[in-house]
Amino acid sequence: MSRLFDLTGKVAAVIGGGSGIGAAVARGAAGQGASVVVLDANETAAQSVASSIGAGAAGLDIRTAREVGSALDAVVRDKGSLDIVICTPSINVRKPILQYAEEEFDRVVDVNLKGSFNVLQAAGRIMIAERRGSIVIFSSIRSQVVEPGQSVYAMTKAGIVQLVRTAAAEFGAFGVRVNAIGPGVVETPLTAPIKAHREWYDAYANKSALRRWATAEEMVGPTLFLASDAASYVTGTILFADGGWTAVDGRFTPPGM
Repeated sequence: MSRLFDLTGKVAAVIGGGSGIGAAVARGAAGQGASVVVLDANETAAQSVASSIGAGAAGLDIRTAREVGSALDAVVRDKGSLDIVICTPSINVRKPILQYAEEEFDRVVDVNLKGSFNVLQAAGRIMIAERRGSIVIFSSIRSQVVEPGQSVYAMTKAGIVQLVRTAAAEFGAFGVRVNAIGPGVVETPLTAPIKAHREWYDAYANKSALRRWATAEEMVGPTLFLASDAASYVTGTILFADGGWTAVDGRFTPPGM
């Protein structure tokens, strides 16, 4: 059974691998035997993670389709193939709808939604030609449930789910699988402002069934499951790694329970 999760001989591009969940996934993939390339908008951070695991690295802004295509083509030239692409980057501007500025809307959509589309398109072209591969894009619990101030972020994360489903339908005949991960609250640089606000941090912890936040390392298992042969018949789905957040409706325990 352990061979199902073995990535030996696989080439994995981890986009957003310079920090947070992406860095944890890059380390995890390397630990499972994959030949990893770390791609990140912060090239210095990408190089730092890559040097710690013996991987390659390069800078990448996923907002530009040509740059994404060039980066993934370079992986194929250098490594000979591209078996796994994992895309983690996203940004959030927490504001009520009526206060959202046009440039803020564009910024969130460009990274989260357009960037994910660019990755799906570039990776899909390569993998369809190779007639194999696994693409994992990061969505969120916000694709399903929301709170005030999450309008544009939630919109993009829901959009990612539909992009993934469509890509799975279009790429499946060529042996290419496409799936999404839906994290709950994870301690990363993106969520640092929440951690600094104790009441907010505790409220999020208590919302999940496990009553705590996740670490970035706890996203590695679900991600590598989808990337590996253990998920060879899994495509077009979103795997929630949210500590039960989307399963639990409220916190009141009825008397006698």
